[in-house]
Amino acid sequence: MDATVKRIGAVVVAELRAAGYMESTIGQYQKTIRVLADFVEGRGGVYTPALGAEFALLTTSPRTGRFSVARRMAYGRLVRVFDSYVGSGRVDLSVRKRGGGGPRPASGEFCVLVASWEADMEDRGLAPATCDAYGRVAASYLVFLEERGVVRFGDADGASVLEFLESLSDRWAKSSLFWVVSNFRPFLKFTDRGDLVEAVNLAGVRRSHGIVSVLGDDDEELVVAACTSGVVSARDAAITLLALVTGLRACDIIALRLGDVDWRTQTIGIVQQKTGNPLTLPLPALLAGKLADYVLSERPASDDDHVFLRMVAPYTGLVDHGSVYEVTAKTFRKAGVTSVKAGTRFLRHSAASRLLRAGVPLETISAVLGHADADSTNLYMSVDEQSLVGCVLAVPQGARS
Repeated sequence: MDATVKRIGAVVVAELRAAGYMESTIGQYQKTIRVLADFVEGRGGVYTPALGAEFALLTTSPRTGRFSVARRMAYGRLVRVFDSYVGSGRVDLSVRKRGGGGPRPASGEFCVLVASWEADMEDRGLAPATCDAYGRVAASYLVFLEERGVVRFGDADGASVLEFLESLSDRWAKSSLFWVVSNFRPFLKFTDRGDLVEAVNLAGVRRSHGIVSVLGDDDEELVVAACTSGVVSARDAAITLLALVTGLRACDIIALRLGDVDWRTQTIGIVQQKTGNPLTLPLPALLAGKLADYVLSERPASDDDHVFLRMVAPYTGLVDHGSVYEVTAKTFRKAGVTSVKAGTRFLRHSAASRLLRAGVPLETISAVLGHADADSTNLYMSVDEQSLVGCVLAVPQGARS
């Protein structure tokens, strides 16, 4: 095999065009290929995965002298494609699932640490959604350390943990920091750094059980109208309605496959990503119709059997929960509903609220939402204002305020 960058690059570009990539994207690949060719030329001229790994670590911009997210993504993306060709003789253009989502560390020791953490979680059989959550927080902390010049985990201290959590306060609601801490602590325990675990405990982050927000009736009508009027694509409408009507988690929407849909009975049957429990849900006529429109008329031809695919090449399944959020947020904007954050968690709350107001028993709502613990559904009692008002006791006559 001719393993020069020029030869492999020509194969990669040909595959990109055959897969339907936009010329602007191909141009970006070609630009990175030229940089890689210059890098390899001074090291023997033949590409190897070892040289690729070294190239991918060149994340500092020569113009600014600072870490470049765009450079890290472009270099890492090309190296993965080149490695797939060197290893198997074919170009793998599948979209790489972001390990935990968001930015990932670039320094050698931290890359190894993240890989070890992901392998440990996989060996223990943790649910994919759990692995994503744990991996996302771990990677964010390591990137935080890199931005402060720390590239050896042994140099991290308890103060860095507290500073990391403090840095999130501008981007995370206070009530959501408990999620960060609960997903951060397992990683620190994995590293056998008891001092860092103690630092997390010192942060004093407590779980908050505030009254959950839900979609109002008027806004719900606007969203449904946008989904049925063609304002958004059939794919985006089907995803939004699926989250709004069934309360499915984003990870389950992403994992949904064509074989999970029973068109005869108009139901879907899945194994939940978070709990591992089987779940069968009915598809109301509106949702089933929009889903059929997408599958029959809009869904790209692909060997990937996930129901929902990317709209541009490569036509593979959606990558992570962020992909679903982009869809639902866009649908809400098109519907003119901008006063809420339209993630699947919010839509899940709304689905539970609708069932509760309809008088559906909590046990049934728990089954529909796929809760592993039926007590988890009690949270949604806070959204049923009418029932809560009925629980208020009259003030006894003669009582003083």
